[in-house]
Amino acid sequence: MLDRTNQGHPPKKAVLYRMVTAEHTCPYGLKAKDLLQRSGYDVDDRHLATREGTDAFKAQHGVATTPQVFMEDGRVGGYDDLRRFLGKPVADPKATSYRPVIVLFTMTALMAMAASFAVDGNPLTLRAAEWFIAFSMVVLGLLKLQNVESFSTMFLNYDLLAKRWVPYSYIYPYAEALAGVLMIAGALNWLSVPVALFIGTVGAISVFKAVYVDKRELKCACVGGSSNVPLGFISLTENLMMIAMAVWMAAASFGIAGHAM
Repeated sequence: MLDRTNQGHPPKKAVLYRMVTAEHTCPYGLKAKDLLQRSGYDVDDRHLATREGTDAFKAQHGVATTPQVFMEDGRVGGYDDLRRFLGKPVADPKATSYRPVIVLFTMTALMAMAASFAVDGNPLTLRAAEWFIAFSMVVLGLLKLQNVESFSTMFLNYDLLAKRWVPYSYIYPYAEALAGVLMIAGALNWLSVPVALFIGTVGAISVFKAVYVDKRELKCACVGGSSNVPLGFISLTENLMMIAMAVWMAAASFGIAGHAM
């Protein structure tokens, strides 16, 4: 926290009203208090201890939510308003973002290198590259399976097979996760390879047509049906990774490639 008194200036003051009851402590109230303190404010922290008191406060000030921050010049507003007041960025929940897939692929890459190090004593192995794709498939399937109904609805916007046969939109995440698990284990290649090759090929063709041929601006269902990831290169990469993994494992099975899991 900034110490304004040491700089010859009186501390800035703010009054914070936030809901703190036996049943509930408002998380945005805690965030607002922390942000004010880190920004050098002396916070007069006033608790709204009951639901009735909170409703009365909102009615009195004509606001719909708490917390509420007040300063000498008047009411600043809630947590997002406070961030804007202090010049901090405010995330738009509806804005498209590649952050979910960047985080996902970063973590699965680290997981693969960690597993490779544990097994072979070297994080940078061919097996780590194989595990990276397989781990990614499993995690992507997991995210879709959190809400299959939501995923299927978004998936039907662009997948060519799902549009013709709706049950495929429900089968897809199970197939992706199953193929990934089998590839991690290096088991039942006769099943995992064709499954990954099929869903990856259909997916790649569907994404390519929707984005690069039809020029449609859609959200990708790759990390679940509630994501704001734009359909495009990342979505195509997911499918191409599955195709590459399937081809590699098929080649390894016939002794063409050097190693498979």
